[in-house]
Amino acid sequence: MGDVMLIFNSLPAMRRVALMAVLTATICSAAGQALSADVSFMMRNEHPNAVEVELYSQDRKHVWPGGNQVYYLDDGETKQIHLSCQQGENICYGAWVSGDKQTYWGTGPGNKEVCEDCCYVCEGGETEEINLVE
Repeated sequence: MGDVMLIFNSLPAMRRVALMAVLTATICSAAGQALSADVSFMMRNEHPNAVEVELYSQDRKHVWPGGNQVYYLDDGETKQIHLSCQQGENICYGAWVSGDKQTYWGTGPGNKEVCEDCCYVCEGGETEEINLVE
């Protein structure tokens, strides 16, 4: 450490200031990044019709799968949906009958409804099986 300080102190004042600014920005940037985690939502469609699903972050403006896409589950299908998310992030599911956005589960299409027991914290692992029933 002493050698580093000797080199640092031998630099001209303007270079020391610039170096400190770069080091500070690097440290702050690394500290501001959220830790990532993965979680799997286990979704089962027990409705007689196909169902569309989106997953919504409640902590930031993010939707899975995003890009105007949905996860599609045929009747009777079980799907494991893997997400990369921020550690501790609260994620809720919204599901609805394909072609009928009035029949929904969780937060529904567009994350517009209030739900009970449809949100999970991103902390790794997988959810219990979420059954979408008639």
